[in-house]
Amino acid sequence: MTYEEIVYEKLGAVARITLNKPEQYNAQSKLMRDEMDAAFAEAVADDDVRVIILAGAGRNFSTGHDVGREAFANFKANPPNDLQRTANSWRYNVENTLRWRDVPKPTIAQVQGYCIFGGWIIASAMDLIVAADDALFLPGYVQYFSAPWDLGIRKAKEILFKSRFITAEEAHEAGFVSMVVPRDELEQATLEFAQEIAESDPLVLRLTKQAINNAQDAMGYRASVEGAHAGHMVLQFAGKMMPLEGKHRLPGVDQAMTKLRREREER
Repeated sequence: MTYEEIVYEKLGAVARITLNKPEQYNAQSKLMRDEMDAAFAEAVADDDVRVIILAGAGRNFSTGHDVGREAFANFKANPPNDLQRTANSWRYNVENTLRWRDVPKPTIAQVQGYCIFGGWIIASAMDLIVAADDALFLPGYVQYFSAPWDLGIRKAKEILFKSRFITAEEAHEAGFVSMVVPRDELEQATLEFAQEIAESDPLVLRLTKQAINNAQDAMGYRASVEGAHAGHMVLQFAGKMMPLEGKHRLPGVDQAMTKLRREREER
């Protein structure tokens, strides 16, 4: 299959799916997420592939959904009704992300630079995360709301209440990230990590992943993620989760970026 916004590679027993819009910081369009869906399906169908890496080209993993000038202008000119917005959000953020979370092969997110909102969504859906030392994560009350499971209840409250970034080291301490490596070693370290996992028996890997995900679901993960989507849509309808005019980013992102800039200036 030919892809426009991602790159699909086979590296022995490892498949790598790379978001490929570096000039837009790998902002996720509907096309990109459709192509991700097809690429995951391609990797699952290939018996030679045992592990899947999800990466982002360029300086940043992903700054989230594409709310740039063109996308925002199109939304303003052709606003969908509430039913369409809800159905589209469910399809492109919950239904497909849960499918990627449950692919029957181990998955690893390879994260550098910004991993914001929609970037957090797709990284959190992977089984493991390898982060560069320059990675900055920003969770939020997004469409696929996994932060309480990713960080723990009180840590999630503290971070989301303040709308702030998490460094790679803090994400590692919270258990969200598996390992932190120097930026120039990220690609090789992630590939070696994947290749080590690929040495395990594929049936054992598949059933182990299924058992762990089933245990998490028995504790309420899937129901929690699915139920939280309705609350997110209420915030969208109220205009609290819409792009800021002129800045073309969401209010929570703007707040976090302002804090980050202030912290850097104070150093």
